[in-house]
Amino acid sequence: MVVLTAEDFGTFKGEVVKKYTWKTNSGFCLSAISYGAIIQSIKVKDKNGEITDIVLGFDDLDGYVTRNTPYFGAAIGRCANRIGGATFDIDGATYNVAKNIGNNHLHGGIVGFDKVNWKSTVDGAKVTFSYFSKDLEEGYPGNLVVSVSYEVTDDDRLHMDFAGTTDKRTVVNLTNHSYFNLAGHDTGSEELYNHVFVINADKITETDSDSIPTGNFSKVGGTPYDLRVAKRLGDVMDQLPGLYDDNFCVTSYENKGLTFVSHVVHPSSGRFLEVYSNQPGVQFYTSNGLPAPDQEAIIGKGGVGYRRHGAFCLETQNYPDAIHHQNFPKVVLSPGEVYDHKVVYSFGVDKRSSPQVVQS
Repeated sequence: MVVLTAEDFGTFKGEVVKKYTWKTNSGFCLSAISYGAIIQSIKVKDKNGEITDIVLGFDDLDGYVTRNTPYFGAAIGRCANRIGGATFDIDGATYNVAKNIGNNHLHGGIVGFDKVNWKSTVDGAKVTFSYFSKDLEEGYPGNLVVSVSYEVTDDDRLHMDFAGTTDKRTVVNLTNHSYFNLAGHDTGSEELYNHVFVINADKITETDSDSIPTGNFSKVGGTPYDLRVAKRLGDVMDQLPGLYDDNFCVTSYENKGLTFVSHVVHPSSGRFLEVYSNQPGVQFYTSNGLPAPDQEAIIGKGGVGYRRHGAFCLETQNYPDAIHHQNFPKVVLSPGEVYDHKVVYSFGVDKRSSPQVVQS
């Protein structure tokens, strides 16, 4: 049985921000807020029954409004990831979007979908957040009606469905930007390195020094990107500088049903996360952009200081900069079409002492 409750979480520009909390019989507990359609908290038992919050974030709305530069837990749009040169052409018209990461565009711009208060409706154990993005908002063409629904089921799964329609051809690539640490949001890089990862991908999109795809692909075999078999993160992170902030191309993607994307386990707690999606890619990110040890930390929930490599993201998505590469999956949404992005995050406990790990 799943119990869903609602409460106020503050106000933003005169509008009430709602907080929704799902609880299951196992003790699993997830909270999301209407501002940014943000996943604010996920609490999961370990193999000893201890419940811990496993996502980075803030205790109050002010933290999300004023300090959430890493996009903790947020819905990202109109276009997740990067657009090279912060410009693109559709049907002969050129559109310029914000240069908010060097000369390029990132995560929807200055005021992306993570920085607005979405409308919310409740249907049973499902909450649907919706937003109307006006024509030329952040430079994107077309009036876009977008929604994302969150539903927790009694098997401790979060079902997330993004949808959108437009009145003009436009770029749409949505994702969720939750930062996970299965040992607990407060345990930092020391425990993140102990996580064991599998990612169902035999190639990544090759990028230049600004993380903009070249249009080519790199096979993962024989490299630190080969996570097709289980590997402890700490055993591969030091093999190349800058690991990880890369788009992995999901193997056997069909754009129909859900495809297995990733399995992650933290052996000492036993907590695991599995991800399934209908998207062709997943951005695997190990929080390289959070403050270094000698820098001032981002103060999050419970006064915890968040730093580099303190969490990981698995952002299901289309390929970055797909608007500039005809060999990438289609990223332009046309009138009459429905953008459809489904992802399932499945949580559980592995009570074995340690999973099988391949030494690299």
